[in-house]
Amino acid sequence: MSPMAARCRILHLVIVLIGLAATPAAARSGALQPVKFPDTQYEPVDWADLDGWMSDDHAAAFAAFLASCRAVNGDQPAVGAAAAVGAALEAVCKRAFAAIPLDEDGARRFFEDNFRPLRISRLGAADGFLTGYYEPIIEGSRVPTEEFTAPLYRRPPNLVVSGRRKFGDSFPNKGVKVGRRVGRRKIVPYYDRAEIEDGALDGWHLEICWLRSQLDVLFAQIQGSARIRLEDGTILRVTYDSHNGWPYTSIGRVLVERNIMSKDEVSIQRIRDWMEANPGEAKDVRRQNKSYVFFRITGLGTEDEAVGGEGVPLVPGRSIAVDRSLYAYGTPFFIAADLPIANGKAATKFRRLVFAQDTGSAIVGPARADIYFGTGEEAARIAGRIRNPGEFVMLLPRALDPVAAGRDMPLPPERPHPGMFAQFNVGGMIDAAAGAAPLPQARPVLEPASKPKRKVRRKR
Repeated sequence: MSPMAARCRILHLVIVLIGLAATPAAARSGALQPVKFPDTQYEPVDWADLDGWMSDDHAAAFAAFLASCRAVNGDQPAVGAAAAVGAALEAVCKRAFAAIPLDEDGARRFFEDNFRPLRISRLGAADGFLTGYYEPIIEGSRVPTEEFTAPLYRRPPNLVVSGRRKFGDSFPNKGVKVGRRVGRRKIVPYYDRAEIEDGALDGWHLEICWLRSQLDVLFAQIQGSARIRLEDGTILRVTYDSHNGWPYTSIGRVLVERNIMSKDEVSIQRIRDWMEANPGEAKDVRRQNKSYVFFRITGLGTEDEAVGGEGVPLVPGRSIAVDRSLYAYGTPFFIAADLPIANGKAATKFRRLVFAQDTGSAIVGPARADIYFGTGEEAARIAGRIRNPGEFVMLLPRALDPVAAGRDMPLPPERPHPGMFAQFNVGGMIDAAAGAAPLPQARPVLEPASKPKRKVRRKR
């Protein structure tokens, strides 16, 4: 193969590694279109190179994947890379149902046969970032009392999204303008946390129940769901329903910026202990997070796991919350990290296949995930300690395999067309990838095969 052909082949592969996928219709027909995960760098890897892949419980992972497959109903993002992956996952899910039952080895081979592993991270970063979440158990009351004074609100009727009249079951998290309507057309920002805590929603009869403090409300909002133990012993299950449109601000970050805690000290329990010991200052810190979450009552039983944004029960250690604008529900990721699960030291090896089954307004960007750890005090302790880097490998459906697409890309002709010559160099990228010295930067030079005849103007 000539050097020019080799360079062109690498150019095609570089373009493909940005991502090749299909629109939902094109994916079914096999037509390839470019797809881009914003602010993301990729590296195809081999299964044998994944630390811990062979030792994972693939049968358990396959069961979690099937739960996502049962929820596939076309409710995926309409555009972008997430839409392409979502469309490709539908075909994989059909093969998964047809393959039931599978043993441990069969489940592992299913993932290897149907997905291509791609190591991903934010541009310029070596690893992704992991946090943990859980479903708290909180004391509450159906009516306000001297002990229970902080209301937990359902979605207000005056909460609107620009250009949307109906929400259905899914409230948009990103990329839309959320506020309250003034007059017929004007939308203004919705009340922030301070305004709501000060009574902006009083009289709307939106209270689901009452908790002991605004701190309890805040932590229920951070986790996105809760079990409320009412005074008569009844367990009320609530989950995220919508938000007020203000961006989420991390309380831990505020405390670090005010030199109240160091970055290494920040954890959910440490934050809670400080806020309970300093209620006056805590009020101002809490209100720096203007974001406010509204809830709805679920029909879950006491023993049922919480349900994520995908609409399926979350699996402790297998379900993650991701940025919904980037990743389709059901997308598998293999995560390798050393996490403080057993104790406060990051000594527990976490090497596990997990699935995008939830989302959250604080989970933003590529290679960013919130791992669900279950419910109860032990889950709370574990989740509160997780703030660690981790290696993210996204399992991309084989229909969108960038390596195979690059291999099948037709080569350009060995010699340029006789009537035209051009030199190309994309910032030295192609030559660096080929291991050759960069070609000089040059403007395309066009040489016509023959000079055009000069037109003679006749005199009148």
